[in-house]
Amino acid sequence: MDYTPLIGLMAATCTTAAFVPQVIAILKTGNVDGISVMMYSIFTVGIALWLSYGLLVNDLPMILANAVSLILALMVLVLTVYKRWQH
Repeated sequence: MDYTPLIGLMAATCTTAAFVPQVIAILKTGNVDGISVMMYSIFTVGIALWLSYGLLVNDLPMILANAVSLILALMVLVLTVYKRWQH
């Protein structure tokens, strides 16, 4: 049995889920003091490129992980910029 897709989906789940606590913390507290806008900007572009690559090579785990990660990273980025402009 080929476990490659399962390993890919498990890796995708772990790396994508890692963003959820940050998004929840920002939504609950509104605190974005420790968030680097530059880091999240570069990272978000990287995720968008990985998503594009996944689509080009038709790799489902890569597509799913990067689509969800892109949404979560964009949420962190947009919330951070929005909260900082409010101050």
